[in-house]
Amino acid sequence: MRKRSKTILSDGTLFRRENTLYFESRGEKKPFPVEGIYDIYIYGHVSITSQALHFLAQKGIAVHFFNHYGYYDGSFYPKESLHSGDLVIKQAEHYLNKEKRLKLARLFVVGSARNMERNLKRWKVSNGFSSLLNELFAELESCKRITEIMNVEARIRQEYYARWDEHLPEGFKIVKRTRRPPQNEMNALISFLNSRLYATIVSELYNTQLVPTVSYLHEPSERRFSLALDLSEIFKPIIADRMANRLAKQGIIKKEHFRGELNGILLTKEGMRKVIEVYHKEMKTSVRHPKLKRNVTKQRLIRLEAYKLIRHLLGVAEYEPLVAWF
Repeated sequence: MRKRSKTILSDGTLFRRENTLYFESRGEKKPFPVEGIYDIYIYGHVSITSQALHFLAQKGIAVHFFNHYGYYDGSFYPKESLHSGDLVIKQAEHYLNKEKRLKLARLFVVGSARNMERNLKRWKVSNGFSSLLNELFAELESCKRITEIMNVEARIRQEYYARWDEHLPEGFKIVKRTRRPPQNEMNALISFLNSRLYATIVSELYNTQLVPTVSYLHEPSERRFSLALDLSEIFKPIIADRMANRLAKQGIIKKEHFRGELNGILLTKEGMRKVIEVYHKEMKTSVRHPKLKRNVTKQRLIRLEAYKLIRHLLGVAEYEPLVAWF
C-alpha cells in the first residue's frame, strides 16, 4: 500500500479507540486509516490524546504542527529506529572538521543556485544570471567561514528574486523578500510553501539514518531540525518557487485568498486549502530519473538526496547536489 500525507485544517480532537485513530470535529467523527498514513500536517487547533501519540509513535508517523498563520511550529518526531552508530560519528565528524563542513556548505549553495538558474532560464528572465553565478562561485571557493558562505548565498538569492519579479504578474511581485510577517501576497505564498517543504524534508530525514539536528550550512540548534534547512536549499527553487510561480501565473491563487494580519499579509484558510491541494499533487508527480532509469516522485527525490549525503559522509561517493533536469 502506498502511504500518503494527511493534512488537517479543521479544529478538533485526534484520539485513539482500540486500534483505530479518529478525528472528531464539530460533532462529526471520522476514522484515520493509520496503515495508509505516511505523515500528518496539522494547521487547525487540534487536541491529541496521549493514547493517539503512543499509537503514532508505534507506527513511526511524524506529526508536523503549524500555527494559525501557517508557520511551522514543530514536530512530533517518533523515536528513531534507523540510526547507525558509524554514520552518526561520520556526520558529527564532518561538522567538527572545518574543511569538510565548508565543502558541504558550499555544495548546498551551489546546488541551490544552479536550480535558481534553471528556473530563470525556464521563465526566460535569466538576464546575465549565469555570468554572475560564475563570479560568485569563485568568491564562494575562497570563503573560510560559514557566515561568508551565507552572505554569498544571500546575494545570489537577492539577484534571483529581482529577475523572477520580471516574470510575475502585477499584484504578485516579490519586490523584496520579507518574512514573519510577509509584507505582500507573493512573499506570503513563498513562506507558506517553504514552511510546508521544510516539514516534508523532516519526514524524509526521519526515514533515513541521518541525525536531523546535525547540519553544515545552517548552524545546528536544539529547537530545529537544521539538516532539513540545508536540504531545503536544494529543493526550494524547484518545488516551492515553481509552485508559487504557477499558482500566481495561472490565477489559481488570487488576491481574495489573502488577508491582512500581524501587520502583514497571510493566506486565508481557503487559500491554504488550495495551496496544499496543489502541493500534494506536485509531490506525487513522477519524473524520469536519468541515473536510476525509472520514474520517481518529487517527494522521493528528497529521500534520494539524503541517501547521496549518507554516501558522502561514509566516503563511498562525493556528494553532488541535485540540479533539476525536469
